Amino acid sequence: MANRRAVVVGAGIGGLTAAIALHRSGWHVTVRERAPAPPLTGAGIGLAPNALRALDAIGVDAARAAGSAVPETMGVRRSDGRWLTRVATADMAARYGVAPIAVPRPAFTAALAAALPAGAVRYGSAVTAVHDPEGSPIVRTAAGEDLAADLVVAADGIRSPLRHAHFPAHPGLHYIGETAWRALVDAPDLPIAAMSETWGRGQRFGVTPLSDGRFYLYATALVPPGTRSADPRAELRDLFGSWHDPIPALLDRIDRLDPADVLQNDLYDLAAPLPALHHGRIAWLGDAAHAMAPNLGQGGCQAIEDAVVLAGLLPPNGAAPVPAALAAYTAARRDRTDAVRVRARRVGRLGALRNPLAVAARDLAVRATPDRLALRGMDDLFNGFRPPR
Repeated sequence: MANRRAVVVGAGIGGLTAAIALHRSGWHVTVRERAPAPPLTGAGIGLAPNALRALDAIGVDAARAAGSAVPETMGVRRSDGRWLTRVATADMAARYGVAPIAVPRPAFTAALAAALPAGAVRYGSAVTAVHDPEGSPIVRTAAGEDLAADLVVAADGIRSPLRHAHFPAHPGLHYIGETAWRALVDAPDLPIAAMSETWGRGQRFGVTPLSDGRFYLYATALVPPGTRSADPRAELRDLFGSWHDPIPALLDRIDRLDPADVLQNDLYDLAAPLPALHHGRIAWLGDAAHAMAPNLGQGGCQAIEDAVVLAGLLPPNGAAPVPAALAAYTAARRDRTDAVRVRARRVGRLGALRNPLAVAARDLAVRATPDRLALRGMDDLFNGFRPPR
């Protein structure tokens, strides 16, 4: 019996991971991506123990694929630099079997794409619709191609056109109230060994060291959606230039970037869970399935989990009927991903407090929590997932 055919819509982290997992289990896989080329700038991504465990299950060595850095500590600070909570990554490795790593997102997606057969990923190939007549999906592209498939993986991002087309009654996205800036900067001379997020009043600033001497920086502020300045570098300096070291030095590095290399995106999550993560022979994963705020660093990690579970439920030779396997996928993933989505929204509300009394109470409560208890609070995220055999 010929191996079954899957079309993956979207070449982000979730889509490429799904393509690798399906390909390595024997599926014939095609990935279609509407962007004209892979991303070259922008951001880093933290791969938590749950994501690393999932990648190991499909034979992807994330550290070797894209380079990684394991920070000495991870924690939260106040704008004056005082630590509110801090955990050694060695303690995380002891508890969860592996320490989190940080990779440049462009290098990681390039490494994932390179793990697929030549020609499997097609950029500049937008999918316009998926029709599923009588259980035989047809994927239609802007170029006029019709692709037959046994399975369609909808990894088409936070504004997923396929989600909107097949779940038209769903309320869609919810604006969290914050905008976020992201950038990669060169700073090999700065001895920064901690991955940190600093909380102010309605503003946050994150620093993640990468293995190549660069740093992934992100910042958030409470603004109406669509708010933009003429120069994001100047705006970041106005907002965060008086915060603790090394933030001013890192802002100096941002000043050396082209303004186009400082990404700004308003933050949204899914307003409500989807009724199912599948429809017919279409499965949704990642942001298309359960867009969540970035406050737990779990958006990409949950997409990787999705991909590995989906492939594990779908042997290539027809032994498992696709509709039944996708129903099992919804059962396996919907509750977990929605719990993470809700938790990420709550953590974001805590970090975005503006009232001085509320901020003081928050900081006091976080400082009063022993670091070991803070680490234990991540058990459900990091140990709550086991890859399928």
